[in-house]
Amino acid sequence: MLLHIIARGKIGRSAEAELVERYMKRLTMPHRITELPDRGGKLPPAQPGAVTVMLDEKGSQLGSVEFARRLEGWRDAGARECRFLIGAADGFEDADRANADLLIAFGAMTWPHMMARAMLAEQLWRASSILSGHPYHREG
Repeated sequence: MLLHIIARGKIGRSAEAELVERYMKRLTMPHRITELPDRGGKLPPAQPGAVTVMLDEKGSQLGSVEFARRLEGWRDAGARECRFLIGAADGFEDADRANADLLIAFGAMTWPHMMARAMLAEQLWRASSILSGHPYHREG
């Protein structure tokens, strides 16, 4: 299953970009990052049966193991792509949220979208490690 981060804003050369690159290099699952301008721009076409996960302050707060199990369930059900949408500073409209398969939040606080991208990259790496049988020290 392709893990596809679709994010608003250009990360450029920054500390956040270095973190994203560090975790994406470790990721063994197929992955891609698509950057869109802060406003406008079209989402890339989704593969048939794609799952859409939106990072949103109104989303569920999942633990790392639960997040990994969600990815595993979608993968095992035949999803070919899991798209992770990260909005710009103003977030998403209610209509966008309604079309997502899952809304997730990294806590109750608001995070800059560039930090959210780095945090997502780390959680994708952590989930892939959990799914590959690597012992997760926080479990239990």
